[in-house]
Amino acid sequence: MSPDTSDIERELATLEADLKRLEAEYNMFFAGRLARPPWETRSRVDAAIKRLDRTPFANYGDRFRLSTLQSRFSTFVDLWDRGLRAREEGRPGPFAQPKPAVAAETRREDRVVHVTTFSDPAREVEKLQDLYESLAKARREAGQKAIPFQKFADLIRTQVSSLREKGTQEVAFRVAVKEGKVAFTARALKGTEKGEGGKGEGG
Repeated sequence: MSPDTSDIERELATLEADLKRLEAEYNMFFAGRLARPPWETRSRVDAAIKRLDRTPFANYGDRFRLSTLQSRFSTFVDLWDRGLRAREEGRPGPFAQPKPAVAAETRREDRVVHVTTFSDPAREVEKLQDLYESLAKARREAGQKAIPFQKFADLIRTQVSSLREKGTQEVAFRVAVKEGKVAFTARALKGTEKGEGGKGEGG
């Protein structure tokens, strides 16, 4: 017998909340505000994902929601583990803070940092992670705060979905530095008359 839809929705909502909490705890750990990584929360999220993955879903929307959360968790885990390895090996990782001199030098340079395209961000996790890391690094070097990964991923999904509804099949995202500030833009590549799709978190 399949679980009640309302029970699954409740479990998915709990999982989403736990994942947000886990991201916040890891951010606190890498910022030096937690003494150790949040292994307990991570184990709880991992167990919940595995349990739900074995659960039969009657609703396609719920299954898609779980897949999105699985992709997000997988991306997070890879990023966090890389950060931990870098810290253990005494080298800068994805969460390292730049030296002020490097930031000042970078601010004098206008440049394009990263360009990539998406047609379905939920299936292009590696590209999503690469774009996030490029944006986070550029913002750190410019002295700006990094955007939480969850907020960033939601922004990408929303932008791609919005432009696909208008007819485009692929959306290009660009991270650039201009006059010391990071600009993050989205543009429809084809199938729509609208050129500039919108802007994300820039300054």
